Amino acid sequence: MSETDGNESAVLAALDALGIEYERIEIDPAFGDTADFCREYGYPVPECGNTILIASRIEPRQFAACVVRADTRLDVNRRVRKLMGVRKASFASAEDTVAHTGMAIGGVTAFALPEGLPIYVDAAVFDLDRVILGSGVRRSKIAVAPGAGRPAPPGGGFKKEPAPRADKNREEGGVGWI
Repeated sequence: MSETDGNESAVLAALDALGIEYERIEIDPAFGDTADFCREYGYPVPECGNTILIASRIEPRQFAACVVRADTRLDVNRRVRKLMGVRKASFASAEDTVAHTGMAIGGVTAFALPEGLPIYVDAAVFDLDRVILGSGVRRSKIAVAPGAGRPAPPGGGFKKEPAPRADKNREEGGVGWI
């Protein structure tokens, strides 16, 4: 089993352990990035979600994963920075993302992330009947019902954190968990 097989296996095992129904969508790894995936396979961009790792800029570095609809801009400098309780934050580098998630760029998902890594989910994700997320690898995606993973069982592999809507142009005050 390759390292990438193990990452997908861990994600699917986490979904199974949580009792979350999912659809696994096999894809060509060349189309693992959301925009490419949607264009190649005909899925609407608003039905997809991106899991993005954010890093504080000042030592000691802190990290958080944010899940947003693919058609939503993530407000890192105001909203996420405040949620993380740091002065400055930015998108984590590809190297940091792989190192801290164990997942491939284009395949990062909110499931099976390391224990203790906060996960903030934009409330707009819950407007969807289903959301298509990464599976830990570039060769597949997973479709799940938003909120299917709550409440998390003790030791469920992820931490629930409230998150306001990510886009400053959206209605204020929404809260959600994955």
